[in-house]
Amino acid sequence: MSSSVSQRSSAVSRFASPVALVALMWAIQFADAILPGSFTGFGLRSWDLGSLPGIVLGPLLHASWAHLIGNTLPLLVLGCLVAVEGAGRFWFVTAVVTVVGGAGTWLINAPGTLTVGASVLVFGYFVYVVVRVFSPRPIAHRLVYAFIALIVIVLYGGSMLAGIIGVSSGVSWQAHLFGGIGGGIAALTGSRRPVGGRRDA
Repeated sequence: MSSSVSQRSSAVSRFASPVALVALMWAIQFADAILPGSFTGFGLRSWDLGSLPGIVLGPLLHASWAHLIGNTLPLLVLGCLVAVEGAGRFWFVTAVVTVVGGAGTWLINAPGTLTVGASVLVFGYFVYVVVRVFSPRPIAHRLVYAFIALIVIVLYGGSMLAGIIGVSSGVSWQAHLFGGIGGGIAALTGSRRPVGGRRDA
C-alpha cells in the first residue's frame, strides 16, 4: 500500500510542474486582461539590451487568448512527456530551451522585433522528446522512448516543420527554430545521475 501511495505521489509531483507552468501562463493572461496596459511589453525585444529579462518572461506572455489556447494543449502534452523523467529534469530542459531559444531569437530577429509566447517551449519539448531516444539507456527503455517519439512526430511533426519553414507573417520562426535547438542540447546534456543509489530512466 505504501509503495502504491509513493508511486502516485511521485507521478503527481512530476506532472505538477508542467501543469503549474501552464496555470501560471493562464493567470498572467487573466491579469493582463483585467489590468490596465499590456504585459506583452515585457517580452523579448531583439537587439535591445534592456529587454533581456524578456528571455525568461517572453514565454509566459501571449498576445491574445487564441495565442495562449493554441499553445496550451501541445505544451501540456509535450511538457508531461518531458516530466516523466522527473520534475528536476523538466525544469532543467525548460531552462535550457528558454535561454537558448530566447538568446537565438534576440540575436537573429530583426532589431526591435517583440517576441512573446510559449511556442519556444513547445518546439523545445518536441525536439527533446525525439532526440532523447538516442541517449544511452537500456534497450527496453529506448524502445519505449522510440515509440513515444514516433507518436509525437505523427501528432506534431507536420505543424512543427511548418512552424519553421512555412510560418505566416507575425509568427517568429526564429523562436521555433532556436527553441528546438535548445531542446536538442538539453536532450544530449545533463543526463540524470543516480540519487541515493537509484537511477530513473
